Amino acid sequence: MASMMAISAAKNCGFPSSMAIPRDARVLSISGYPVVSTTKSKTTIVNVATNRREATQSPLQKEAAEERKLVAWTSVRQERWEGELVVEGEIPKWLNGTYLRNGPGLWHLGDYDFRHLFDGYATLVGLHFDNGHLTMAHRQIESDAYKAAKTSNKLCYREFSEVPKHDNFLAYIGDLANLFSGASLTDNANTGVVRLADGRVVCLTETIKGSIVIDPDSLDTVEKFEYSDSWGGLIHSAHPIVTDSEFITLLPDLLNPGYMVARMDPGTNERKVIGRVDCRGGPSPGWVHSFPVTEHYVIVPEMPLRYCAGNLLKAEPTPLYKFRWYPESKGFMHVMCKASGKIVASVEVPLFVTFHFINAYEEKDEEGRITGVVADCCEHYADTTILDNLRLQNLRSWSGEDVLPDARVGRFRIPMDGREKGELFAALNPDEHGRGMDMCSINPNFLGKQYRYAYACGAQRPCNFPNTLTKIDLVEGKAKNWYDEGAVPSEPYFVARPGATEEDDGVVISMISDKNGEGYALILDGITFEEIARAKFPYGLPYGLHGCWVPKS
Repeated sequence: MASMMAISAAKNCGFPSSMAIPRDARVLSISGYPVVSTTKSKTTIVNVATNRREATQSPLQKEAAEERKLVAWTSVRQERWEGELVVEGEIPKWLNGTYLRNGPGLWHLGDYDFRHLFDGYATLVGLHFDNGHLTMAHRQIESDAYKAAKTSNKLCYREFSEVPKHDNFLAYIGDLANLFSGASLTDNANTGVVRLADGRVVCLTETIKGSIVIDPDSLDTVEKFEYSDSWGGLIHSAHPIVTDSEFITLLPDLLNPGYMVARMDPGTNERKVIGRVDCRGGPSPGWVHSFPVTEHYVIVPEMPLRYCAGNLLKAEPTPLYKFRWYPESKGFMHVMCKASGKIVASVEVPLFVTFHFINAYEEKDEEGRITGVVADCCEHYADTTILDNLRLQNLRSWSGEDVLPDARVGRFRIPMDGREKGELFAALNPDEHGRGMDMCSINPNFLGKQYRYAYACGAQRPCNFPNTLTKIDLVEGKAKNWYDEGAVPSEPYFVARPGATEEDDGVVISMISDKNGEGYALILDGITFEEIARAKFPYGLPYGLHGCWVPKS
């Protein structure tokens, strides 16, 4: 589709000079396609000419000029922008609210490029839907880490793979002390965003201090989210379970290997412990980026990809960063009762690697007694190379080979009859979704319940990163796939139609980092999985991670 861009009282704002992409790079990155310049009275579309000076180009300028098509892996062009988009197609009139998407979007300081996708400073994007109209805005989240970097033009906190450079040995020792206290850990909330039951919206990462309240209308940073309890801790799951009635999170215990399971009542900042799971294998807890729940249970995964203090202390990253693969420690799934905190099942399962669980539910016999739990995830065949594949250099240097590691909808079956082992198998033929599988969502009304449909990013091979959107039918074992050659879609987010009685009656929203430096918002019909609308952005945005829906109040 060919589309244009219209702005209604649009605003844009660049980075401070210490962090901005150099002027020549910005000119080069937008040469050849329209850039919107606005006033309150009218919209003007101008074409910006190239003014290239090869002899003085910085690395960032070369990146902007030569890698424009890789906008998914290129730092966001400016610190903020907002304006109304022209919609092609028709957005349902019932879709009223804001889709928020969080993710790393700024991967450089001056001329220094960060290493890994997960290092980037958080870029929050909002799509505001109102009676068929669509407004887009983006902002940088004002974390302490981002503000310090903006002021000093250098890395000041430990990011996923990056460590601040030390001037001398004493500074290094001081940094280690700050690491153990948590002072040097980042608060760069670049992973997820959730809407709490009381209406507050919080951006998250895996450090507890990286919990930041934002305004869902303006996208402005409001304040740190501070827990009022005394449980402490440095890290937690980046994906808590959040509904209108509960907030559940996992806190890995690195000193006494295990996991604390905690809940937080709506309208409070106080975590209350449900119970504790002790690790059954390995010297440390497994990475727990996400976890599932059922109606009555919390499922605690113990993955053999475990936290590693030795790797955390190193100044230069290992291929597994702050983790280490311990296949000899085995993998386990633990089932905890939400009401009592008791462990009702703890079984060994085949080795697995997953970032994201999709959903879980209870299996019952004919008399209604619970016999087991099914838990689905995006599983990478126990292959840890997916982490190092997400180095920015790898993402930017792809030359056409099929290098994306295989993934599947991994289904755990956890018995609750005393058996010691559970199962792990593919819930459907992985070829249905191109053997790529990550960044999933479901109809939230089916959280913790038996369900049929999931939405995720799949693959059209050859590729080096998931490049399709896929609708998984777990009953029929089939998938419907959306694909736009050269585009990189972000997480497909399902929004149910008010009053719907069918599980897939709604829309799927995704933001697309398109080829040639462009981008657009995409709306698919939840049932047919066909495109019903799209709206072009003024310029392409970097790839983002996870989102949430904030209904119009």
